[in-house]
Amino acid sequence: MANILWVDDEIDLLKPHILFLEKKGYTVYTTTNGADAVDEIANERQIDIVFLDENMPGLTGIETLQQIKSIRPNLPIVMITKSEEEYIMEDAIGANIADYLIKPVNPNQILLSLKKNLDHSKLVSQKTTSNYQQEFRKIAMDLAMVNSYEDWVELYKKLVFWEIQLESIADTGMMEILEAQKSEANTLFYKFIKKNYENWFENGNDNSPVLSHQLFRKSIAPVIEKEQTLVVVIDNLRYDQLRVIEPIINQYYKKTEELSYFSILPTATQYARNAIFSGLTPLEMEKKFPQYWKNDEDEGGKNLYEKEFLEAQLKRLRLNLKWDYFKITTLDKGKDLAKNFNKIKENDLTVVVYNFVDMLSHSRTEMEMIKELASNDKAYRSLTLSWFKNSPLLEMIQKAQQLGLKLIITTDHGTINVKRATKVIGNKDITTNLRYKTGRSLSYNEKDVYAVEDPKSVGLPSGYMTSKYIFAKEDFFFAYPNNYNHYVKYYKNTYQHGGLSLEEMIIPCVVYEKK
Repeated sequence: MANILWVDDEIDLLKPHILFLEKKGYTVYTTTNGADAVDEIANERQIDIVFLDENMPGLTGIETLQQIKSIRPNLPIVMITKSEEEYIMEDAIGANIADYLIKPVNPNQILLSLKKNLDHSKLVSQKTTSNYQQEFRKIAMDLAMVNSYEDWVELYKKLVFWEIQLESIADTGMMEILEAQKSEANTLFYKFIKKNYENWFENGNDNSPVLSHQLFRKSIAPVIEKEQTLVVVIDNLRYDQLRVIEPIINQYYKKTEELSYFSILPTATQYARNAIFSGLTPLEMEKKFPQYWKNDEDEGGKNLYEKEFLEAQLKRLRLNLKWDYFKITTLDKGKDLAKNFNKIKENDLTVVVYNFVDMLSHSRTEMEMIKELASNDKAYRSLTLSWFKNSPLLEMIQKAQQLGLKLIITTDHGTINVKRATKVIGNKDITTNLRYKTGRSLSYNEKDVYAVEDPKSVGLPSGYMTSKYIFAKEDFFFAYPNNYNHYVKYYKNTYQHGGLSLEEMIIPCVVYEKK
């Protein structure tokens, strides 16, 4: 049990409380003034929590609190006072107290405060584990019955919720069970996509989700027609990463609508993001804008004309707006836009593409230090949160709120931590992406991929007359037979996109209004 230091100039009156706590197994040390309390802490007495009277002769409670915090900043201190003066509460809370109780306190209040501050992690862990054990059976039943894209969205959101809940508890066994459920879900999702994906491109299909090329027309245009709006496209942002940055966004904006849409295949920037801005499938882009579209085998940048694609779409939708577009690929560009953000206050629409998360996933493959910092999904989320807290993007969101702008946050595709390699062979024109391949004479393991023999049926250009597309399923990545072992070792446990998984395909588009 814990050691308690109780500081009160009328400590004798508290004997019943102290006896109550001792019967519960706690050890209670007492002092009658702040100076002695500070000495106890300074002399390294093993104290787990302090109950501190606010109104004492000599050092006041607030002064004692400040001195104890200077010695042991993380020691939980519960302030106890007769006064309900607001300024006293504010001073105590500002000094980072663990709890605040008003005299007279009863034993159960004291016990509750102890459990809240000392047993919180254990109690949360036990409750979270118990709740997930119950939910596990429901998710298992849902997996057996899921048969629509709406069902898959809800199921994936549940898995993301529990993944974030379980990462904070010490029971690794529960996380392993969840990982097994995610793996099973991705296996079944692959079968669902394989069965239904081509049908989604048929005209008049009412049973298809919003896809990348439909997102702007169906979900964004209705908002920007009515209000001045900032649209932020954070490249490569998964649902779980959005969930961890949402509490910060919620300080400035409140969510009014959360849409979930499906990234087209390949879940790669040149396909998915160009589709968002053009409002067209890659096949339609190739036909209507050959000067802008580049296939995989073409040389040069593949995302150089997003602004031009957007301009054409706005005209096609007859949206006569004052608008601007910014792509942020460096810290300096981000700082510059944040600094001059008020210049866009007259715009009906401002679009910002932010590339940091995509760069993070690529850097993780290429740099050992980033691999250490983002060694798994939990660390990857943590790194995303740390970036967002200190990014120019957050400053832009704050300024957008001050300007009264509506806010839409979305992405082009997600990413997945790849664990298993599958061999692929092709001609020298085969594409280099690890999660999808297109080219002639592809040889591969059929059970590891979703193969599209007729690219036009899913809105993709053919490139060469005999080209097909293959997409890696679940957490597979493609590896060539030549130097196979080196290739597998280098890319295993890296974050990749382009293929078919829940993490890459089911992605958010969230509408916020200012608080």
